[in-house]
Amino acid sequence: MELQIKEKNGFQYVDEGSGEVLLLLHGLFGALSNWQEVVQEFSPQHRVIIPLLPIYDMPLLKAGVPGLVSFVEDFLAEISLTEPCTVLGNSLGGHIALVYTLQNSARVKRLVLTGSSGLFEDGMGGSFPKRGNYAYVQERVAYTFYDPAVATQELVDEVFSVTNSNAKCLRIISIARSAQRHNLAKELHKINVPTLLVWGLNDTITPPVVAHEFNRLIRGSELRFLDHCGHAPMMERPHQFNRFLTAFLARTAAVISQ
Repeated sequence: MELQIKEKNGFQYVDEGSGEVLLLLHGLFGALSNWQEVVQEFSPQHRVIIPLLPIYDMPLLKAGVPGLVSFVEDFLAEISLTEPCTVLGNSLGGHIALVYTLQNSARVKRLVLTGSSGLFEDGMGGSFPKRGNYAYVQERVAYTFYDPAVATQELVDEVFSVTNSNAKCLRIISIARSAQRHNLAKELHKINVPTLLVWGLNDTITPPVVAHEFNRLIRGSELRFLDHCGHAPMMERPHQFNRFLTAFLARTAAVISQ
């Protein structure tokens, strides 16, 4: 299915289906399309919402994890979403989901993290990306996935265009450094909602040891691994990811309704 992007007062987002809300948050070099298979699978029974995070054009002084969490809060207020929802985040989106949950626990039913930052990550944004070096960008995008074929030319071209903009690169670096500074190890014990961790066994950016540490620090969290899978399971192994998510939603429904 082709995602239909809506606009309201400067916010761009996907809002498909009706029912219990799934709020999806993409990563640093991510896009709305990263969640396409999740939208297709769950929108018949759920309302699936994905805001386009302003990673490349937010004010430089606000370009960091706290600024992006504030953006999500403002976005939800703009669309008048007040009911508690299930929040899913990949990579930086997982980090934002964690901080949002810590600050708005009454508005989160469940938390789903996949390849989340917040403890450790080895990404491309820690230093200035090599401007004009297509081969370098291609290599780093492929590094995200177990199967380099997932790093399509379209995806590489999109990232390459971003790295050719000084203004966008400055924001990427600011956000990446903010994520590295904003370690959540001492706060994760406060998470008290059902939490699912879905990780690629071949994730080289947030390796499996990171998933085990999240599992240890978030009480009662469930950890599921996918073999032959890198940093974005919902893109690289979407059917298996959706199966884990379906089972988790069903398994926790009775607990949440009590």
